[in-house]
Amino acid sequence: MSELTLTVMRLGFLAVLWLFVIVAVQVIRSDLFGTRVTQRGARREGGRPQQQAARQSAPPQQRQQQSGGGRQRRGAPSKLVVSEGTLTGTTVALQGQTISLGRAHDSTIVLDDDYASSRHARIYPDRDGQWIVEDLGSTNGTYLDRTRLTTPTPIPLGAPIRIGKTVIELRK
Repeated sequence: MSELTLTVMRLGFLAVLWLFVIVAVQVIRSDLFGTRVTQRGARREGGRPQQQAARQSAPPQQRQQQSGGGRQRRGAPSKLVVSEGTLTGTTVALQGQTISLGRAHDSTIVLDDDYASSRHARIYPDRDGQWIVEDLGSTNGTYLDRTRLTTPTPIPLGAPIRIGKTVIELRK
């Protein structure tokens, strides 16, 4: 073998070895520090001005239908708060949309918890303005006030919803 071929093989082997070391360090780093939680509100803000402009140009009756029927019930919850777990202090405004909970990156609240499934549970409003929690067939279950959920259940104000080590509450 020529000297040039041997040098090229050595450099190629060295490059593959360094690539392996870099990948191993990244894996160890992610195991030690966990996954990075991104702020979802900042990403969604980009599409809102167009929606608001469309609502402003619509007639008043149509604006009321688009906004979800008008005024919110008195005493109804206005936010979802994480009270225990790695996301303690996180707040999500309740605006009539479904809130998904789980480890999947497209969930509304991404849970970095070994006891949470990728699509663990969802919280959604019913026609009466009551908020409902539903377990989506998770392995470890979703608990509402220490009761494991088997069917979609209305959520009382301030009642703890436990998913693994994370506790979530509806608040005013």
